[in-house]
Amino acid sequence: MLDDLRWDADLIRRYDLAGPRYTSYPTAVQLHSEVGSFDLLHALRESRRAVRPLSLYVHVPFCANICYYCACNKVITKDRARALPYLQRLEQEIQLIACHLDPKQKVEQLHFGGGTPTFLSHVELRQLMASLRQHFHLLDDDSGDYGIEIDPREADWSTMGLLRELGFNRVSLGVQDLDPVVQRAVNRLQSLEQTRALIEAARTLQFRSVNLDLIYGLPKQTPEGFARTVEEVIRLQPDRLSVFNYAHLPERFMPQRRIDSNDLPAPAAKLEMLHATIEQLTNAGYRYIGMDHFALPDDELAIAQEEGTLQRNFQGYTTHGHCDLIGLGVSAISQIGDLYCQNSSDLNTYKETLSSAQLATQRGLLCNQDDRIRRAVIQQLICHFELEFEQIERQFTLDFRGYFNALWPELQAMHRDGLISLDSKRIKVLPAGRLLVRSVCMVFDAYLGLHNRQRFSRVI
Repeated sequence: MLDDLRWDADLIRRYDLAGPRYTSYPTAVQLHSEVGSFDLLHALRESRRAVRPLSLYVHVPFCANICYYCACNKVITKDRARALPYLQRLEQEIQLIACHLDPKQKVEQLHFGGGTPTFLSHVELRQLMASLRQHFHLLDDDSGDYGIEIDPREADWSTMGLLRELGFNRVSLGVQDLDPVVQRAVNRLQSLEQTRALIEAARTLQFRSVNLDLIYGLPKQTPEGFARTVEEVIRLQPDRLSVFNYAHLPERFMPQRRIDSNDLPAPAAKLEMLHATIEQLTNAGYRYIGMDHFALPDDELAIAQEEGTLQRNFQGYTTHGHCDLIGLGVSAISQIGDLYCQNSSDLNTYKETLSSAQLATQRGLLCNQDDRIRRAVIQQLICHFELEFEQIERQFTLDFRGYFNALWPELQAMHRDGLISLDSKRIKVLPAGRLLVRSVCMVFDAYLGLHNRQRFSRVI
């Protein structure tokens, strides 16, 4: 079974390393300032020429309240009027990008992230979606995957009705933890009733999918308390669950400095939380997709993994990895063919650049052949836990063993440890290694040794 998973505490202790989450390879750490808007325009024209389908990501950075654990690019403000000048520049970016694409390029996937997208008023959401529909070929038959992230404290039934009317059919709700003690410690007080009401609205309004986010390792959490949260969440029957490991990096993310490190659970308690969560979700019928993600067996991600078509990009696990991904908004990342590029992460710089009718691209990279080869290897391992060497050899005309000969001793050590099975034809991540698949992927990362691994979270 694809969802076979075995807990091996000894393996976890040895291979629980800090490393990338591989929403891309090379990772965003490799982006540099020598790539700019000219490269983006060239990539857009190539996309237009090939009439490739599109995936749009729209970043709305505003939040009314700060969550201390948050590592997202956001602006904390109670002033709702601050959204308007941002939206004006965002619509300008939409126009500048769209004029280089073909109206026949269908938008198969759309995702609003943040921040808190529902920080926007109903009028603003309508206007933003109208602008996207005017300039891009959005589907109007509900066949696309159109999702939005929601803070249950910032939405109600009328919001959900509006989102459904605008064409959204997937929602992701931030929960993190239902224990009020933990919620106070991270400044996110949110009742179970608020979350349940929005899930009921999503079901009634026939949203296709509901995802819930949980985080383990937050201050004041205990294994017993988190198990109660997971139990309540299972009763809500979300289609998907993301169970993230909290990475405490206060030197990088200022809000985390408000968390007292003495309140954080010990590493052993974090492992106990994860172990219990996996058992609870598995017993409830959820399948482990990989990288903290679980889904019901009839969910599209689970089916895609079963059929060998699951992919991964900057939006995480997806069935739309064949699309060119266009990021809109401050800090948004695009992946178009072999180009990765990111907008400025500074709100004022983003707005000022667009006010001059210039794209806000600040950094990026163009993949070379070695990047493409390693990207294909990592993608296959992280999505399917198995890699047939012949597949890579055919795709890139190379001898796999010869190309990666220098890595063989490390792979053989993982084989001896029971993390993977390795022979002359394939690598297979074993049930005891699936929680540690990032560590397997890190073997193939040519850039990892160049950077301080403290930039990354640990695998578990």
